[in-house]
Amino acid sequence: MSSGSARERSQRNVDQAYEVQVAGGLEGMLKGGLFGVGATTLAHYGSPVFRRQTLAFKGFLVSVCVVTGMVFGAENALLDHEGVIRKNEALIRKRARLELARQGLIGTETEISKWKDENGY
Repeated sequence: MSSGSARERSQRNVDQAYEVQVAGGLEGMLKGGLFGVGATTLAHYGSPVFRRQTLAFKGFLVSVCVVTGMVFGAENALLDHEGVIRKNEALIRKRARLELARQGLIGTETEISKWKDENGY
């Protein structure tokens, strides 16, 4: 495996993970924001104590929900993405070990890397 193709593949993986994380963060941010606005509205109309709180405090509570939703959404999306990548890599390695065993070779890291290059993985 040449270091150029390894770097390119690594950069593609990083870019793809970034895009997945951004999309998950935006989705989480929207969900968190809707939850925050909904909870704040319900609390405003349901509690006289909360109604007396300042608008700045209520805005702070909504922004906490937005940021929390964004962080958790991005993290969950990235974890899901990494799980898919790990599963695919495990399947490729298993296939490589089986095909190398059929050829009478031991599936070492070097042999698996050569097999990946030969088969376009």
